[in-house]
Amino acid sequence: MVKAIFFDIDGTLVSFRTHTVPQSACDALKALRAKGVKVFIATGRPKQLMMEAVGHLEFDGYITLNGAYCFTADHRDIYKNGIPEEDVERLIAYSYEHPEIPFVFVHNDTWFLTRVNEAVKDVAKLIEIEIPPVYPVEYARGKEIMQIMGYFPEEEDCEVFSRALTHCEPMRWYPLFADIIAKGNSKSHGIDKVLEHYGIDLKDTMAFGDGGNDIPMLSHVHVGVAMGNASEKVRAAADYVTTSVDEDGVANALRHFGLL
Repeated sequence: MVKAIFFDIDGTLVSFRTHTVPQSACDALKALRAKGVKVFIATGRPKQLMMEAVGHLEFDGYITLNGAYCFTADHRDIYKNGIPEEDVERLIAYSYEHPEIPFVFVHNDTWFLTRVNEAVKDVAKLIEIEIPPVYPVEYARGKEIMQIMGYFPEEEDCEVFSRALTHCEPMRWYPLFADIIAKGNSKSHGIDKVLEHYGIDLKDTMAFGDGGNDIPMLSHVHVGVAMGNASEKVRAAADYVTTSVDEDGVANALRHFGLL
């Protein structure tokens, strides 16, 4: 029996084409909660960007920053685990050597960017967000950094994570950048923290996703559902593949499993 369902945002609930949540998904979320099924967000977005995208909908809790920060519907903390200060210091030094690489630092309910390039503009356009304010990289010093976004290709991961971010790992859902979180954090880890808080068993869970950072989540829950717009790698991690977000994928999968 499904008691809790976790939803990614971009490409799952929110369309990359319309930048909105399809009405079929809005209706499905409302119907699930009316039946007593708890619904949760599980996103790589920071809190403020998450609320901009789905703040008009009701959820029972939130997993943000790829599991680094989880909280309840009334914004009580469940779990919080940021980037180690020594990694931030090493990244500051690394940025002095590589000023061409933009880094985004997320702290508290705010964020900032070290520089703007075409990749930054492309991602902002993709998910229809404003580009963060630009500050020098040393502005990150002394702050509780919850997540970093690095605008470098996957082939540079080895250098960045061996030289600077030694206690961190990347989560990629788009090739132009990586969400960077402390090792041990993931959407699946966030799910475990949320389930523990609400007293729900993992066998009673389902999740929806479409990106590479959703793979740990889809392979962890009892039933993982990949959107039709997901890559083959993400589909392979799921138990079921539904239609795309623009083809009512969430509602179609819930009907398939008898939940609507």
